[in-house]
Amino acid sequence: MLKTERILHLKTQRGRTLRAVREHYLRDDVSCGSALCRTCARDGKLLSEDLTHYVVPDCQVLQDYQEVLEFTELRGIIFMQTACQAVQHQRGRRQYKKLRSMIRDARHDCVFFPNEFQHYAYLPREMGESVEDWQTRCIYNSCVWYYQHCYATVPVIMVTEKEDVIRRYSNETEGVYVLSFKNYLETFWPDLKGARELYESVRQTLYERESDSRESNGKEYQEHLPLEVLEAGIKSGRYKQGVLSVNKHRSQLEAFVRLQGLAGKNTDLQSDVLIHGTKARNRAIHGDVVAVEILPKSDWRGRIGALCENEADERAVDTQSEVMMTGRVVGVLQRNWRDYVVTFPSKEETQTQGKNAQKVLVTPWDYRIPKIRISTQQAETLQDYRVVVRIDSWESHSLYPNGHFVRALGRIGDLEAEIAAILVENSISTNPFSEAQLAEMPTNTPENPWQVSLEECNRRDLRETHLVFSIDPKGCEDVDDTLSIRTLKSGHLELGVHIADVTHFVKPNSYTDIEAKARATTYYLADRRFDMLPHILSADLCSLLGGVDRYAVSVMWELDSTTYEIRRVWYGRTIIRSSYKLSYEVAQQLLDGDLEPLSTEAELQPLIQDSVQRDRLLWAIRKLTEVAQAVRSRRDMHGALELEGVEIRVQLGEGHSIDDLVPKQPLQVHETIAECMIMANHWVAKKIWESFPQQALLRLHPPPRQEFFKELKECAHAKEFSIDTRTNKTLADSLDKAIDPSDPLVNRLLRAMATQAMSNAQYFSTGSYTEDEFCHYGLALDKYTHFTSPIRRYADIIVHRLLLAAISNGTKEHLLGNKDLEELCRHINNRNRAAQHCQKQSTELFQCMFFRDKDPDSDQRCICDAIIYSIRTNGVLLFIPRYGIKGPAYLKNTEGLVLSFSGHCSKWIAGSLHRLSDRITLITEGAKETSFCLFDHVTVSKSKSKLLFH
Repeated sequence: MLKTERILHLKTQRGRTLRAVREHYLRDDVSCGSALCRTCARDGKLLSEDLTHYVVPDCQVLQDYQEVLEFTELRGIIFMQTACQAVQHQRGRRQYKKLRSMIRDARHDCVFFPNEFQHYAYLPREMGESVEDWQTRCIYNSCVWYYQHCYATVPVIMVTEKEDVIRRYSNETEGVYVLSFKNYLETFWPDLKGARELYESVRQTLYERESDSRESNGKEYQEHLPLEVLEAGIKSGRYKQGVLSVNKHRSQLEAFVRLQGLAGKNTDLQSDVLIHGTKARNRAIHGDVVAVEILPKSDWRGRIGALCENEADERAVDTQSEVMMTGRVVGVLQRNWRDYVVTFPSKEETQTQGKNAQKVLVTPWDYRIPKIRISTQQAETLQDYRVVVRIDSWESHSLYPNGHFVRALGRIGDLEAEIAAILVENSISTNPFSEAQLAEMPTNTPENPWQVSLEECNRRDLRETHLVFSIDPKGCEDVDDTLSIRTLKSGHLELGVHIADVTHFVKPNSYTDIEAKARATTYYLADRRFDMLPHILSADLCSLLGGVDRYAVSVMWELDSTTYEIRRVWYGRTIIRSSYKLSYEVAQQLLDGDLEPLSTEAELQPLIQDSVQRDRLLWAIRKLTEVAQAVRSRRDMHGALELEGVEIRVQLGEGHSIDDLVPKQPLQVHETIAECMIMANHWVAKKIWESFPQQALLRLHPPPRQEFFKELKECAHAKEFSIDTRTNKTLADSLDKAIDPSDPLVNRLLRAMATQAMSNAQYFSTGSYTEDEFCHYGLALDKYTHFTSPIRRYADIIVHRLLLAAISNGTKEHLLGNKDLEELCRHINNRNRAAQHCQKQSTELFQCMFFRDKDPDSDQRCICDAIIYSIRTNGVLLFIPRYGIKGPAYLKNTEGLVLSFSGHCSKWIAGSLHRLSDRITLITEGAKETSFCLFDHVTVSKSKSKLLFH
């Protein structure tokens, strides 16, 4: 090992430059990652053996054309450390993180080579040499070393966009070639049309960006302040840091900044900062971390009260809305640009630029994102398509950001194209599992069936002693959890929750583990799912199916037979054989004493003759329900909330036709299963925290901010209910009392509003919070985690490893430290939000497609009962219980006309609207008045895109 020194020039917060000397160690044993090498250690990812050449992108190619390099057809790519660090420093965390994911992904034939630590590959920077020249020289020298290190058997091609580099190095070393990236793609990959088209698109965008920058004289926006000025201003309190959130209903007018402290946690400030208009956003995009300057109080504004947006109409501001803290963006601390799905404008709106390319303003699928300017030769062809674009820059002289075309998804309205759009919008990858990951999987075929191992002697065998069964949605394949309950010889009860032992099959840092960590969750859409684990695990060997032996991790409590108080608890690995795989509907029938399923369900038919086993199962379901009710009542005493959400099930026919939209019906057995799972999660949380107080993965649900309850209180007041939101207990008691005997929907809507006011629950590492912050507001528990669904949640896999380490005398092997665990929690929280959005958007897609071909005036399925749950200045917000749909209904249009009703007909005429807190009144010719109040029931007709009064 050789010790050298590197001289760095660092900038301070005040803008001063400091000269710093760092130790730099060079080694001879750095692994090259080539499968042909016979000297380096063959650990980790290796390049394929059948490659005809290796390709090495320089810094500029990697920064500008990374999405081209993401094509899996491009093989044998070596990413030098020098180029990767340039991406990290020049393009930010998001692109660098994407690069790291690609390098780790077994589907991509590429490796990372730490050339700056290899003794003979590294070159120090010379006196007076620019950073760009040194980076190029260092990468080229590493290419030469790589070629010679692999015994000159495989040529190495360095790709660049710099003509002077090609002239200088192209003939310097035999076997090492320097080509332009365009020339490389055309020569070696002539059939890879998509990559070459994407390259040309990016290249055109880069050229135009440079041209626009040279030609621009005026500025549309103020320049962002330098990073060191922003950081100093945030530290002093002059500027506030937060995440920009654009109002999707009024994207041109309203955005908010949720304030954050220096550590990224929410501050104690009782309000978000309103950012009014696009100018005040100053080129920040939804999701960016920004610095804002608070405006003088005289410039503060209220929220918009209208349903539609009209930037020129100041009357859209809600006169009843309180003025709130208002600010403007002065800088962006972190860009969160991603791939965006867009649609093209009509032919008349397209601006021609040159003979071949056209400058086009495309409209993002997500209304919160501004229009994006791209250049393309396919504008007319792609007018009816969903298309993916990527933002490259947003200069201060441009009204819109600049981007480039990435790929087309399919025609607008086509189901697969719309599903693909949802996946892209939520940054969800649906690539199949790689060969390396599948090679780690066990086999289970008729010829070679999988069996439990007799060597698993550390497991408790429950197959002959416990009646184990599962209760899940109909058709469920990934059965994570099963239950058991029995009477012990002591007279006490034993309740068991048995969870699939995924960690037996998914070892830490294996290819499958790395992929599961990246996905973080199974993504459920209305008509399909994308599994976190390969099918052999998720639907077979880890799924606790009926009648087969499976490994489990169990929590079993000994309970008092009368009070159901917990006497003791046991955690451990088990072997189980589930006797029955029941659906919720079947379990509810049996709970109600309806024995019809014994005749209709094949696995229950033997119980017709076996009365002993039948009574045993019926007793178990009833006793589980009694225990769950007792446990729930104890949580209720501490303030557990019964929240409301609408879950819609899409009934599909042949060829993905949509037969119906059916709201999920709540059953008592739903609460029974949920309570057992909550109980297991709570006790596991306590166990892992006791063993690992600084590195346990728990789940917190912080108390909501009081201003978020404003709409709930106002709506309840309209019915003369009082909602006390000081604590979860007072809120729960208030909601229990807010019942209208004549209309049960009132309580449902109030609970839905309370749910809407809640903060999102999130995973965290206990080493980053104090114990009094661990609480779960909604469940009224001091500690909580997720343990019961390891097939579909990566967080549960981490919790299983923690629990197994805790019951194995605290062995910390393969456990993450606090810092790494906190970073993992942020990733999982992000992926969970994406999964929730994806599921919601897919349901909305099918709701839209269900009404697409139906006549809203004549089809009875389009004519629905709705209830008013919010009043706006020009209309109302409605909830349709039949389909679980919420949406606006306008009483005043953009021309100023109001809706007049006559019998079952309505039309737009001259008139006025008057809004109060609990009602809105239409006044038409002849002083005729029509009023709509909160919680009024109205009849509406539903088309594919809007609600109309019927």
